[in-house]
Amino acid sequence: MPRSSATAAPPVSALLRRYDDPGEPLSCEPVTQGLLNRGYRLATTHGAYFLKQHLDAPTADRDTIVRQHRATQRLHDLGVPVAPPLADAEGRTVAVIGGHCYALHPWVEGRHRGGAQLSTAGSRRLGALLGLVHTCLEQVMGPQDPRAGQEHSSADPDETFRVIDRLLALARARRPRDAFDELAEHRLLERRRLLAEHSHRRPPPASAGGWVHGDFHPLNLLYRGAEPAAIIDWDRLGVQPRAEEAVRAAAIFFVQPAGGLELAKVRAYARAYRRAAGADAEELAAAVHRVWWERLNDFWILRWRYQLHDGRADPQFPAASALAVWWTREYEAVCDAFAG
Repeated sequence: MPRSSATAAPPVSALLRRYDDPGEPLSCEPVTQGLLNRGYRLATTHGAYFLKQHLDAPTADRDTIVRQHRATQRLHDLGVPVAPPLADAEGRTVAVIGGHCYALHPWVEGRHRGGAQLSTAGSRRLGALLGLVHTCLEQVMGPQDPRAGQEHSSADPDETFRVIDRLLALARARRPRDAFDELAEHRLLERRRLLAEHSHRRPPPASAGGWVHGDFHPLNLLYRGAEPAAIIDWDRLGVQPRAEEAVRAAAIFFVQPAGGLELAKVRAYARAYRRAAGADAEELAAAVHRVWWERLNDFWILRWRYQLHDGRADPQFPAASALAVWWTREYEAVCDAFAG
């Protein structure tokens, strides 16, 4: 996904004119740490707001955003900690100005917390929260989406070998060459060996399952003290295998700098998720296997760096690439943490 070319300041005055008495603008400062869309802290004489500019092409059309907004409003009504957008004087939550979509949300005071900052009790609360999200989405999204019956195939290792070869050539050709390029080459060669050894473990296709947040990780969850204050960034709302989102989220929250997972916290999180979502151990074990395989075949950070010339995700690479290796070595322990 390439870096967006939209760099102009948001049209604050034109946007605020759509709302009933939002106050006069005082400042508009970029605040989000996301990689795809843009967010701003908009201060007016009446208070503070979060202004979101939707830029990620697959999810930036008005109809998709409106669907997200309706879902978050219904989730809010059910008690899920979210920050639904504000409606303008015409009752609309999406403003299309200059060809871009904008939405105004209430400002939520809070901070992001990774798994290292969560206690065991906090890890349980996190798992229970994601389980609540999944069960409430099942209520608010209406009749089952036709995509729910579609199968999701797993990565083809033959294609992954071709990707590795292309990325290796680019990493080796990069000038001037730095420590990141050396690590990238090492991990690509290592991953090629691991895939050759484990290619027979490719998981079968999985059904999509149910509605999920789609991007549940520390930068999309705000805390106030020890309690979650708001789940944000619902752009990836969609139909996927639910338990896979639970595993994927844990692999982001609880990854350690050296690439391992904090398995005691994972266990507390997973048990709380299973209770809240009504998921059984077999479902979680299958999800662990599919997400492990996904990680073993995934090189999105290197694709960004070498093919899209976008290095914003580079800092995530050391831990993410080490995790795939550690997970392969500790596969049984990881399964036991999620499903035991």
